[in-house]
Amino acid sequence: MVLPIYLKKAFTLIELLVVIAIIAVLAAILFPVFAQAREQARQAVCTSNVRQLSMAVQMYLQDYDETFPIFYAYNTWDPIHNVPAPSGTPAHKGVEVELMPYVKNHLIFKCPDDQGGPSLYTTYQNDGCPNTNTYFDCYGSSYRFDHGIFTTIANESSQDNILYTTTQVVTLASLALPAETRLMRDEMMPWFGTNPSYGYIPGYFQQWHPRGGGIVFADGHGKFIVSSAAFDNEVVCPGGERSGQLDPNAATDGNPGNPPTYYWLCD
Repeated sequence: MVLPIYLKKAFTLIELLVVIAIIAVLAAILFPVFAQAREQARQAVCTSNVRQLSMAVQMYLQDYDETFPIFYAYNTWDPIHNVPAPSGTPAHKGVEVELMPYVKNHLIFKCPDDQGGPSLYTTYQNDGCPNTNTYFDCYGSSYRFDHGIFTTIANESSQDNILYTTTQVVTLASLALPAETRLMRDEMMPWFGTNPSYGYIPGYFQQWHPRGGGIVFADGHGKFIVSSAAFDNEVVCPGGERSGQLDPNAATDGNPGNPPTYYWLCD
């Protein structure tokens, strides 16, 4: 005997609501897991990038008598010829340009979590890049080159489109602790957004990696760090001074930090 269609059993409203609730619970459990897996993949890419960059620096040092590249940072305007100079233009200068012959692929300089930052949305003259959303697209690199470890040349090196007036040649032999010396880092570290002593809040910070960031050391190794304590303990000046260490000569050496740590002098 075949029952009429109107007598066949169907899901009740309560049963449907139970199924929907179960799906919602499973989604709430699984979505964060998937997001964490994606972030771990991006972290692995970043770690790979910094290790390849560390090898590029070592090859550069071999070709230039162990002298570190000339320092440039946040170069979007040529202060000599007064023309825009963001990444990709003929006037652009950057450490990444000097290292390109040793990496071949410019994308090595791009952190997969590069989300840019507030400073990008100003004019070229004010070290910004209108219509760009990442540090890589604007400055040519998602990674910050620590100026205390790179060579600075008067009237050639620049930061924020301002020319340096002093010269300091830095060689590998001049570093007291190369294995502990930070050469490059992710531009944004998560603790920059909660501690004003790093100078990124309120006007510069943007969340990138939620746990930490990639670091390149002067002896050629790179790694991903996940704490401000590890960051502050890294050497940033040729003489072995550490990032979080107070600078006793701040009044005379132009240290602008508050507090005046060696991070401000050499990072």
